Amino acid sequence: MRLDILTLFPNMMNMFFQESILARAQKKGLVEVHFHDLHDYSLTKYGSVDDYPYGGKAGMLMAVEPLVNCIEGLQKERHYDEVIYTAPDGEMLNQGMSNELSLKENLMILCGHYKGIDERVREHFITKEISIGDYVLTGGELATAVIADSVIRLVPGVIGDEQSALSDSFQDGLVAPPEYTRPPEFRGWKVPDILLSGNHAKIEQWRYEQALERTKERRPELYKKYQSQK
Repeated sequence: MRLDILTLFPNMMNMFFQESILARAQKKGLVEVHFHDLHDYSLTKYGSVDDYPYGGKAGMLMAVEPLVNCIEGLQKERHYDEVIYTAPDGEMLNQGMSNELSLKENLMILCGHYKGIDERVREHFITKEISIGDYVLTGGELATAVIADSVIRLVPGVIGDEQSALSDSFQDGLVAPPEYTRPPEFRGWKVPDILLSGNHAKIEQWRYEQALERTKERRPELYKKYQSQK
């Protein structure tokens, strides 16, 4: 997979991708990540990328020319499966979306800033708009990092134990059940006997029941959706 990130702060983004699983994915050659400083595509000698919005609204917008220059320049080099924009009004990121994006070959993500971007870029270049929650950040870099992390970890070979990713929360529409590790007893707090039984069929049933109950209690909207799809 190749991921091209369009940002005003490439150094900020670079630091995030130099640690942990994301760094190992690149070292293994499973993922390529490239950062593109939008200031380099400005038409002004000062590298400006923003301007005042028409209509007198407060705040600034990312201007159309630098964004289009960068996007079109990259598209001349390769086809992109998705050109993603991090937007508060985008589709909410979920596990199913991450699964789908992890199967793509080339992705481009534009980190939003200020009051957003010129609408003409959204209309003519953006193929997918993603939000990570109903709140506003100072920039799309954090949202892009979240999206990239949730996608890259699913690329085959990135996580050593691929079955682990398949048992994550939300993969089956439920949150994960409670988990335990050694020792079997600590301060009188014991691991449930069923997990020590060695009966894998009963353990899986217990985990399903626990996930179901936990989802019902903590994420009732997910539980309702899960029940409606059964």
